[in-house]
Amino acid sequence: MIDRILLKELQEYIELHLNPVTFSVYRSEDMIERNISEEVYSAEMKNFIKKNRKPSFKELLFRFIDEKGASDADIYKKAGMDRRHFSKIRSNKDYRPGKNTTIALALALELDLMEADELLGSAGYTLSDSETFDLVIQFCLEKKIYKLGEVNQALDYFSLRPLIGVIK
Repeated sequence: MIDRILLKELQEYIELHLNPVTFSVYRSEDMIERNISEEVYSAEMKNFIKKNRKPSFKELLFRFIDEKGASDADIYKKAGMDRRHFSKIRSNKDYRPGKNTTIALALALELDLMEADELLGSAGYTLSDSETFDLVIQFCLEKKIYKLGEVNQALDYFSLRPLIGVIK
C-alpha cells in the first residue's frame, strides 16, 4: 500500500511533467514592433467593422415597420406573437429572436424574398435551398402568401412544424 507522502510526491511529479514551466525571451525591439503591429491591426479591424456593419435585427425590423406604415400591434398580431414577446424585442438590444419568429415577422410585414433574407440575415439566419421548411417559406414569400394560417397549412402539407401557433 502506498502511503500519503508517496502519493503526494506522485501528484507533484505528474503536475510538473504535465504542466512544464516555459520561459520566453523577448527583445525590446520585438515587443515594440509587435505593439505597433497590434495597433495597426486593431485600427484596421475597427475600420473594417465600421465600414461593413449592417443594421441590427431590431433596427431593421422597426425600419420595415415604419416603411410599411404599420403599428407594432398590427405586426405582432399578424405574426402570431403576444405583446410581451414583441416588447422584449423592442426593449432588449441584445435580444436574438428564433428563426421561426423572424420568419413570422417577415410574413407579417409582407416582405418580399430579398427583404425577408435581409431581415433573417440581421438575426443570423438564412433560408436554405436544401431544407424543405425553408423552401416552403421561400415559395410563400415569392407567391405573396403572407397569412400565417396559410403558411402553416403549406408547412403541414409536408408534415413540417408550424411557424407559430396552430393552423387556423
